[in-house]
Amino acid sequence: MKTVSIIFLLGLLMACNSKPKQSYSPIEENSDEIAMVTSQEHPGKQLMVNNCYMCHNPKASENDMIAPPMVAVKMHYLSEDLSKAEFVDEIISFLKIPSEEKSKMPGAIKKFGLMPYQFYPENTIRQIADYMFDHEIAEPEWFEEHYKKMHGDRPTMKGKMGRGKGMGMGRNQEDNSQQLSIEERGMQMAQATKAELGKNLMGQIQKNGVIAALDFCNIQAMPLTDSMSVVHKAHIRRVSDKPRNPKNKADAVELQHVQTFKNQIAAGKEPTPIVTTKGEKVEFYYPITTNSMCLRCHGTPRKELEALTLTNILKHYPDDKATGYGENEVRGIWSIEFSR
Repeated sequence: MKTVSIIFLLGLLMACNSKPKQSYSPIEENSDEIAMVTSQEHPGKQLMVNNCYMCHNPKASENDMIAPPMVAVKMHYLSEDLSKAEFVDEIISFLKIPSEEKSKMPGAIKKFGLMPYQFYPENTIRQIADYMFDHEIAEPEWFEEHYKKMHGDRPTMKGKMGRGKGMGMGRNQEDNSQQLSIEERGMQMAQATKAELGKNLMGQIQKNGVIAALDFCNIQAMPLTDSMSVVHKAHIRRVSDKPRNPKNKADAVELQHVQTFKNQIAAGKEPTPIVTTKGEKVEFYYPITTNSMCLRCHGTPRKELEALTLTNILKHYPDDKATGYGENEVRGIWSIEFSR
């Protein structure tokens, strides 16, 4: 369970200050590309990228995976006698109340632990599962060899298993951000930055444990975010109405957008990005929401938030306001500025 539990620490990234940068993984321009998803494609594809790839990222190396790739999930849940409706219903059933009994991936649970509950609107899960059944799923470069070693030849299944690599980009497809809409470009930047922050934080946790991640976050998250701003030629920030670090405090406009996203989430809707343009300048906003694991650093003190964790938080952030959250609440937002 330890490995999966690191998901909650992504919330810590909202808190970090800009102390001198220590060493961290170099950022390569194409290392964490997010799939280019056009408006004509199945909506489940973008929902899968946005909601699943933080942990099930097909660009991650085998050693860096913190959950099985989505192509493996599809292979384990799909069988010759399973209809699309049954496949979708089984995915929904598991995600509503994750349990070892419902899971069809005992090996993944043994390696990564049971997936923690996270709130998603049922329609979001349905769209993702519908897309998974009918379309090729991007798979890591190492997956083919891994599967043969563990299971032998692949089984014949309904739907399209596919051999898509990386983030679902075809071999002849180029990473040309100018082909994306403004909204898609903003989402790409947010997701790529989230993935880069998560990758480095997860490595720290695996080496030194959860409490040490607070020190790591305190020192390195802002430099990492700044370096992603350079990569994407944008100004990328994570802001909140209840900041842990005062430098992450939302301004008046951002506070309005925080409230808009809170209203969407409270109504059980899938949040949609907010995009404004002023001449050549683009402003993009998208929510950062909590799950059950986030509450270990952002929940209620002496309930989800343990005393030792709170002590370490207050050591770094004596004016911390980022506690008292429940599941599926807006913890903050991505605030990104870039040129058309």
